[in-house]
Amino acid sequence: MVRVKRGNIARKRRNKILSLASGYKGANSILFRIANQQVMKALRYSYIGRKQKKRIFRKIWISRINAVSRERFGKPYSQLIYQFKKENIDLNRKMLAQLSTVDPSTFNGLIDSVIR
Repeated sequence: MVRVKRGNIARKRRNKILSLASGYKGANSILFRIANQQVMKALRYSYIGRKQKKRIFRKIWISRINAVSRERFGKPYSQLIYQFKKENIDLNRKMLAQLSTVDPSTFNGLIDSVIR
């Protein structure tokens, strides 16, 4: 059998992990075993975080729309969305939240046309 030396490949693999862990504190960025564990954990958290980000933003948009709707018109968010659906106004929550903060006059006009 031919002897296979794996020095370069193993070093490249370790250096790749250590470069991913470069900003971590203490031994987490220096020792390979610990750095490997921390990188794997960080990658799991980043995957979960990408899924949670969508949920968090939707919650923020809904709370902004609800606050403006209650403050200006005395109607809660659920009734406002129901009226929008009834009138076939298809604006998503992101756009409604943006309108409520950036352009309140347009948002007020929208709600006036829906609530009457």
